[in-house]
Amino acid sequence: MTAITRILLLPLVLLYCNAALAGEDNSEPAAQVEAKKTIPEPLHAVSQHRAKIGGSTVAYTAVAGQLLMKDEAGEPIALFGYTAYTKDDADPRQRPVMFAYNGGPGSASMWLHMGILGPQRTVIEDGGFASVGPFQRVNNEYSILDRADLVMIDPVGTGFSEAVGEAKGEDFWGVDQDIESVSNFIARWVTDNGRWQSPKYLLGESYGGIRSGGVAYELLQAHSLTLNGVILVSPYMDFAAGNAGLAMDLPYVNYFSTYAATAWYHKAIDDRPGDLQAFLREAERFAAEEYAPLLFKGASASAAERQRVLAGMERFTGISAEYWDRANLRVDESRFAKELLRERRQTTGRIDSRFVNDGLNHIGEQFTYDPFFPAVGPAFVATFNDYYREELGVDSDRKYITSGGLWKHWDNTHEQPGQTQYAKVPYANTAVDLAYAMVQNPNMRLLVQQGYYDLATPYGATEHFLNHLLIPERLRDNISVEHYEAGHMMYIHPASMERFKADLAAFIDAGAQ
Repeated sequence: MTAITRILLLPLVLLYCNAALAGEDNSEPAAQVEAKKTIPEPLHAVSQHRAKIGGSTVAYTAVAGQLLMKDEAGEPIALFGYTAYTKDDADPRQRPVMFAYNGGPGSASMWLHMGILGPQRTVIEDGGFASVGPFQRVNNEYSILDRADLVMIDPVGTGFSEAVGEAKGEDFWGVDQDIESVSNFIARWVTDNGRWQSPKYLLGESYGGIRSGGVAYELLQAHSLTLNGVILVSPYMDFAAGNAGLAMDLPYVNYFSTYAATAWYHKAIDDRPGDLQAFLREAERFAAEEYAPLLFKGASASAAERQRVLAGMERFTGISAEYWDRANLRVDESRFAKELLRERRQTTGRIDSRFVNDGLNHIGEQFTYDPFFPAVGPAFVATFNDYYREELGVDSDRKYITSGGLWKHWDNTHEQPGQTQYAKVPYANTAVDLAYAMVQNPNMRLLVQQGYYDLATPYGATEHFLNHLLIPERLRDNISVEHYEAGHMMYIHPASMERFKADLAAFIDAGAQ
């Protein structure tokens, strides 16, 4: 029985017992009847379309709206927002279906929807500021709809998804709560749409990595629903390995190669080589073989060892050895983004460190804002709302919540598979869940798509989680990794957009062989 079920059932049990003792009838209290009446009617808009993708025309049906989710007692708990695209005249038993979402936690699926996966795409000036309308959306020739049906999911608290009845948003806002609710939605959609035989894929971006690792395992354990593949886009999988700024050395090592890539891109280093890949291999070797051992030694490291590493840090990042020394060799991504181009009075992006804009507070130690979001956010929000309401026909005066700030309220504890000492670990690492799912479903494949200029989920942290997946060596043949010379949302970079689609299509095609 879930926590939500217990919360909802307890008052009903007490009311029933009290009524029986008093000799009263057992009809529902008027307040509960009224509460049921006030649950909004789910949004539901169906429309027919055609799109040109990869040189061919795809006819498809779009269903946009909400699915009413209930608990084990049959009580409504959430209106789950989604958009489903299904190819017309396709055999649903053979046609793959992909379930996709963004991260946050607290981010709606708008970014993937309008950035790369859906049939319409927001036009972005890569590296520039698309901050003044009118904004443009176009037919997305890189949509995945030529290979698979698509279900874009907005978890509760994002998009149009909301808790209803006696449920509260907090009932869904946590690692395990989110995994359970998204898994329940997927299983319900599969049942409602007769797709149990379809090949099934998950695609999650950013915190969608933590969600995907957990959902892959939850679907298998709770619903006996197996996946053909999982796609992780710029994944965040492990709290301890992916958060610089904490009193742990590991994430600083994992971030270092992205610091080097960013410094190389902005020509902020002396004697800059022309070959990015060769430079990154050197930075990776330095981080693993010189930087990490020094951090591990701590105060026992000699002065000569420290000076040697500080010189290397300056060589790879362009930030002075003196600054690194004052920072005790540890700088998080916000401080790095502020310091790298301080002399130019500029700040680099976190989501995509290729983006740059004027800095604010030129003596500050943390960046005041991420230039990436004001550069691309207004165009995404405007085009999505225009598309969703005017073309897909969703009729609602409610605001589509692109980012609910749910991370502030998030329960980061996780009931990790194989963990018997504690009921929950304090911070999630669902790479463990993913490994359990891969071992128990050895035919499930994994594709990782990662940008070099991503200061939010650096590629070093992704490499770390992959290298530490507890799976048999033979299952490593099921893993594919693709890197792009772009940031977190690599698909806004024209060359990477084309490659992203090609890599994703090849992954799905391989599953059909």
